[in-house]
Amino acid sequence: MPELDPVDQELLNVIQAGFPITHAPFADVAARLESTEEQVIARVARLREARVIRQLSAIFDTRSLGYQSTLVAMRFTPDRLEAGAAVINEHPGVSHNYRRNHEFNLWFTLATPPGSDIDRTLERLHELSGAVVTRKLQTLKLFKIGVKLDMTGTKDVTRQEDPDYTGIQRDFALRSPLSERDIAVIRAVQDDLPLVPHPYVDCARAQGLAEEELFAGMEDLRARGHLRRVAAILHHRRAGYAANAMAVWAVPEDRAEELGRRMAEFAAVSHCYQRPVYEDWRFNLFSMIHGRKLADCERIVGAIREAIGIDDFAVLYSTKEYKKTRVRYFTPELEEWEAAHLGIGASS
Repeated sequence: MPELDPVDQELLNVIQAGFPITHAPFADVAARLESTEEQVIARVARLREARVIRQLSAIFDTRSLGYQSTLVAMRFTPDRLEAGAAVINEHPGVSHNYRRNHEFNLWFTLATPPGSDIDRTLERLHELSGAVVTRKLQTLKLFKIGVKLDMTGTKDVTRQEDPDYTGIQRDFALRSPLSERDIAVIRAVQDDLPLVPHPYVDCARAQGLAEEELFAGMEDLRARGHLRRVAAILHHRRAGYAANAMAVWAVPEDRAEELGRRMAEFAAVSHCYQRPVYEDWRFNLFSMIHGRKLADCERIVGAIREAIGIDDFAVLYSTKEYKKTRVRYFTPELEEWEAAHLGIGASS
């Protein structure tokens, strides 16, 4: 982990919460930190070079853009796990892929483009990877999504908060289909923002837009629930958060929504979902927790357990990160994978 001074820490907190959508966003961040635009750009560049910052870009809700997505659990024999993970990584719609300390030892997220068949893709990945068992654990209800790591160490990890993005925003967004203009705006800001005083000018120009058009389009997408925020995403371990726990809970179906919403109020919970169960997987509530060390995660799990009164749970820790990136929307990579591995669109 690189050395982070107090200004670095506060800067990372600020740009995780939300990066300004303005003509001079780095200057606006500098004003909050009582710094200068030049110094803020230099710090962000250094933190990105040091791989503390993974990406600074717009963050969209995958499902509301028309993509199908799911969490997937696979079980591999130990001798096949590494090779299987490599096969899974080749799919451009896989954004997160981890080894975890469980019988289901590979966990990844999968997205497929509008009009695609995610089940067919998953069947093909099962065949190609050599998995023993594959379980599709799609979202039944979204209670919270949004990672914000406290870099200053001043916040109580068990504190309560109102989630920023929940199933309410997603359901609202799903009623609003995208236009060609929306897609141009998404393409403009989904990749790393350039570290220049006026980054949105360059982003807009790449899609043939004026900056004012880009801002109007982004605000429209935000108001409709497609754009969650513009923000920095960090490399957790490089930022000092070495523990990544997926706490899973077996709760009565008739209490899943009540307890999911209660769980989502914990600031240290970055993701909270209800997912299906199987004969070999009984846990229906999922909560993602990040801690500086394992004891932090255990303390948060203990607080959640006390709050919801559920004793049937398990905590799965990631023991290796195979892939972590962002899915790129409305670009050809996903269709090219399907043409190569499913024969879809190959003739065109």
